[in-house]
Amino acid sequence: MGRFFKSLSVLQWALGLSFVVHAALLTVRFVDPEGFKRAFEESPLEVILVNSKSEAKPEKAQALAQASLAGGGEAADKRIASTPLPPSVVEVQGNSAVDQNQRQIDSMLQQQEQLMAQIRDQMAALPPPDPDRNKSTPDAEAQEEKRRQLAKLLAAIERRVEEENSRPKKRYLSPATLGTTYALYYDELRRKIEARGTRNFPEVAGRKLYGQLMMALLINHDGRILDARVVQGSGNRALDRLAEAIAQASAPFGAFSPAMRKETDQIDITARFNFTHEMTLETALQDEAPASK
Repeated sequence: MGRFFKSLSVLQWALGLSFVVHAALLTVRFVDPEGFKRAFEESPLEVILVNSKSEAKPEKAQALAQASLAGGGEAADKRIASTPLPPSVVEVQGNSAVDQNQRQIDSMLQQQEQLMAQIRDQMAALPPPDPDRNKSTPDAEAQEEKRRQLAKLLAAIERRVEEENSRPKKRYLSPATLGTTYALYYDELRRKIEARGTRNFPEVAGRKLYGQLMMALLINHDGRILDARVVQGSGNRALDRLAEAIAQASAPFGAFSPAMRKETDQIDITARFNFTHEMTLETALQDEAPASK
């Protein structure tokens, strides 16, 4: 063994010594205990619990957040899901047929306004009428006839636009178009109708009436019901008539909020009325009204 070490060159000794030193360093871990502890204290771990999105919808939401979230959280009040996140206001733009129809009406009104502007420009471009009609030329007569036709067309369009603008603005409410602007108002309306229907449960000759029907309600901006009618009957005409009476007697519902008044004068609601065997009235907002029979 001694002969072996003597036979090694200086370079071989240097390489061997370097290998041993590096191997020893790899087994050693240098740590600053105080610095390591301070790094954790200055950078705390943050944990945020959020409600998870779910396709399931509560049948009767007791909080507005439950319209899009089902379950989650451990609030002291078990009815309402809790979250540390601040509430966010989301206004959903609906795509129902009634909203599309309203957008088409708005588009037609805009087109009519543009057409009236074009007609006024054409009338302004015509030469002024000749005061001496006895000496008028065929060209002057043709221009005068064109002026009369344009004036007649302009008057007809103005009358139509005025009629459309004089009509109350109406908004159809559905689960897709409810949004936060109308949610609180609709929730109060729903509660009043359900309380009235439960308190005065329909009956004939002492016999309770059960069943489901579809009701269309037209609510004015001052909270009055302008129309309440069954659009899909329960099969029992007596129940249908009593349901209409319950809806009418539940009004008024209170004036629209300023935000609602900016958008509409009336709201049109179609809701399912369910008179249950537990002698309660349950209502549910529907997307669109079915065709009347």
